Amino acid sequence: MTHVFDPGPVGEPFTALVGYYPGPDVYPPDSFRVEWGPIFHRGRLDGSARLLVIGQDPAQSEAVVRRILVGAAGHRAQGLMSKLGFDRSYLLINTFLYSVYGQTGGDKHKDDAGIVDYRNGWLTAIFTSNQIEVVLALGSLADDAWQKWRQTADGKGHSPPYAHVTHPTEPESSSGGDPTKLQQAITAMLQNWNQALAALHPLITQPDTPGPLVPYGDSFQPSDLVEIPEFDMPAGIPDWMRSPQAWAQREGATAADKRRNITITVPDGVIS
Repeated sequence: MTHVFDPGPVGEPFTALVGYYPGPDVYPPDSFRVEWGPIFHRGRLDGSARLLVIGQDPAQSEAVVRRILVGAAGHRAQGLMSKLGFDRSYLLINTFLYSVYGQTGGDKHKDDAGIVDYRNGWLTAIFTSNQIEVVLALGSLADDAWQKWRQTADGKGHSPPYAHVTHPTEPESSSGGDPTKLQQAITAMLQNWNQALAALHPLITQPDTPGPLVPYGDSFQPSDLVEIPEFDMPAGIPDWMRSPQAWAQREGATAADKRRNITITVPDGVIS
């Protein structure tokens, strides 16, 4: 059986960017989990990307597979990209290279020059080496990242169709474990996504999969949650690490213990 995989940033301009990334001197360890290393992207770095998605920061599953947006948020985002007609020609980057630690780390450091400048280097490289047709920002921090780059000399030269949408896991964050509030928040998010889809879909000229726009309903349907493709992952990643199941958890008795630990559990049904 032949397996396809993503070789990562093996060509310029991205090789230089990953060879000189900021560390604790730029990302304060009291606000970012720098001990788990930077996670740069997911998707195409070969010049074929036409959709750019900006996320927020990597979670624990991303720290394991070294690609962003592969968990629950990633599967929802994959479905959103699919509704725009993209199942391969996309590139995803995050606002922050490292996982945010604490509730306020992202907002506290969103204007830090070192963080902004390095990310702007990625955005400039992406637009220099790709024909980006459309841009999606997942959440307010991603929107802020996009707006900051658009104010630069490089950014002013590009004005693709753009939408700032609700972050895929905002409903879970805002509902506080209340099932009724969760469903209400999901419905509101999907309405927000439908508005973005209606605005962007007619403007896309080269989708991977042409077809009519199929909007979301009031809740996620199974077909709305699209599996992360094998060709987005490094070589050798097992299939279950591309599933939406919560196979990676931070566990421990204290916040410090949880920070030091990622517990990986193979999902039920994988081992026969």
